[in-house]
Amino acid sequence: MVNTATQPFTFQDYLAYDDGTDNRYELVDGQLVLMNPPRTEHLLIAKFLEKQLDTEIQRLGLPWLTFREAGVRTGFNKSRLADLCVVTREQAQELLGQSAVFQTPPQLIIEVVSPESITRDYRYKRSEYAAIEVPEYWIVDPLTAKVTVLRWEEGLYEETVFAGEQAIASPTLSELTLTVAQILAAGTIA
Repeated sequence: MVNTATQPFTFQDYLAYDDGTDNRYELVDGQLVLMNPPRTEHLLIAKFLEKQLDTEIQRLGLPWLTFREAGVRTGFNKSRLADLCVVTREQAQELLGQSAVFQTPPQLIIEVVSPESITRDYRYKRSEYAAIEVPEYWIVDPLTAKVTVLRWEEGLYEETVFAGEQAIASPTLSELTLTVAQILAAGTIA
């Protein structure tokens, strides 16, 4: 993660920013922060989870969509790139023809931890997602072989940690059947 600017960016500047590269940035307190490309394991886990979420959403007939690497506005001059987020069709419809940065909280956000994102995923994103009242936030951590599910309840996140063959209990998708072991196994190539 590299801070690329010294002049403060507004949220509108961020939405319009194009440096002519494929670089991805988060906006943190008015500064553009370059995101390192994710590790292969990270991408495989995110892809697996996206498929699982899409299948469950379709099975239940919910008016929701899953996006990878979409932006989520988390403050006045803050925007994070979520590994995965589940939003309503209405939220997605509002952004057609624009940068995919949601300005209202997604139903669910999932971050996959990489060595360089530990503090960002566990601390900064957790507090920023809480500030905008994201109902459910998962931290999938292949480094410690666990999944932390944070559920927004009465102004705070209630935390449950899952490991091994434990099934993830998702308040948003209560019938989803996934274990931590399945999720982590998706990060390997057999």
